[in-house]
Amino acid sequence: MQDLIQKLGAIGVVPVIKIDRAEDAVPLANALKNGGLECAEVTFRTDAAEEAIRLIHEKFPEFLIAAGTVLTPKQADAAMAAGATFIVSPGLNPEVVKHCNAKGYPIIPGVCTPTEVEAAMSLGLSYLKFFPAEAAGGVKMINAMSAPYTRIKFMPTGGIGVGNIKDYLSSKAVFACGGSWMVPANLINEGKFDEIEKLTAEAVAVVKEK
Repeated sequence: MQDLIQKLGAIGVVPVIKIDRAEDAVPLANALKNGGLECAEVTFRTDAAEEAIRLIHEKFPEFLIAAGTVLTPKQADAAMAAGATFIVSPGLNPEVVKHCNAKGYPIIPGVCTPTEVEAAMSLGLSYLKFFPAEAAGGVKMINAMSAPYTRIKFMPTGGIGVGNIKDYLSSKAVFACGGSWMVPANLINEGKFDEIEKLTAEAVAVVKEK
């Protein structure tokens, strides 16, 4: 897990993708790579997610691929079998966390309250998704909540964009951020991968300024 967190920390931002057609996965990953990011979170919000993960993993085995919006142990198994590097969930589901721990799957579940942080700690977790970040109080909430939980680090996701990502990354409690602004669904569906590459490069440049 530590190696994964170090890699994510070096990258700084993880594109959060909703993909409707599996055939868009490889050109999308290629656009991300050309823009400077060899990582992606493919959310299980569509039926194409599992195949998209498989195709990206086969074409770009060096990619860090998160399977996002994982809500069940079955989805976690399918994602890891397809080639996902780790699991991300929007909330803290003890059943899913215990399953992933038993299987050896790295998992970063979502929390947004101290109670949820302590529940995650009781499950042996130290790296958590803070979601929905902006709606739940943003950087101020993360900094306040991290004071009593100094060993917990967060990956905030939700409402993060080019205008505020540096604020999040400036927090000592944040190891990386998730964001979808460089991979909007309309550009994916329209096949405008050159625009996605440009947005990705701009995101990378902003992260490097932190």
